[in-house]
Amino acid sequence: MKILVAMDSFKGSCTADVAGEALCRGIQRTIPGATILNVPVADGGEGTVEAAIISGYGEKRTCAVTDPLGNRITAEYGVLPSGTAVIEMSAASGLLLVPEDKLNPLVTTTYGTGELIKAALDDGYTSILVGLGGSATNDGGAGMIQALGVSLQDANGNEIGFGGEKLLDLRKIDISRIDPRLKDCQITVASDVTNLLCGPDGASSVYGPQKGATPEMIEVLDDALRNYAMVIKEYLGIDVMEIPGSGAAGGIGAGFFAFFNAEYIPGIEAVLDIVDFDRKLRDVDL
Repeated sequence: MKILVAMDSFKGSCTADVAGEALCRGIQRTIPGATILNVPVADGGEGTVEAAIISGYGEKRTCAVTDPLGNRITAEYGVLPSGTAVIEMSAASGLLLVPEDKLNPLVTTTYGTGELIKAALDDGYTSILVGLGGSATNDGGAGMIQALGVSLQDANGNEIGFGGEKLLDLRKIDISRIDPRLKDCQITVASDVTNLLCGPDGASSVYGPQKGATPEMIEVLDDALRNYAMVIKEYLGIDVMEIPGSGAAGGIGAGFFAFFNAEYIPGIEAVLDIVDFDRKLRDVDL
């Protein structure tokens, strides 16, 4: 009998690979003669890089980035034999990087996610898959695009600071110094979230509470993202308010769609393609 085990991670507790190995050991004890294949998977959130590396035969790279609170940390991303770099935003901008008593989406930033993308560009990659999910942020990807050369300015022409609340100050966008390598780079975002940017089903209302947002904060954050969308429409001619998935990961979906013309794909589909799941499933009994 041939059995395929495809586990996702248990957030903050157990990786997909370790969970799968545990299951494989249990099956082996019950069915000693079974052939068991462990294929870790993920849905675009935590564990996406690990699943891609283990099952897609890639390797990890490391670089220094800015965490959600502005501290310098080391983060990992993956590179595949196909020439694609795989990033999970949670590695630089994730909930698990922020102590519970310091969770505050008014101030957390996605700047480190932009630095991960820049690292992949520095390594020569022109195809980048970014898994969205598990973020501690609600800044619409503002920090990310600032890390890649976009200037977000207030009414006095000064650069706005980090955090979702600072988007209330946004009045002007200058893309003249955006990293030119992005023009020739295909960025795909992998996510299982189709929420819009604002409103009762938007990024702030639905996902803000798990990031530490109070009802009062949610109102501020929603207004801030609404202003962000309005300025994006004025300067780039793109209405991110109505794009499904724009509210993913604290609105970073909007940043990807507006500034990188990114393609959206359901997270599990992206990972199953990377790990060549259909081929591995052939002649499997269970």
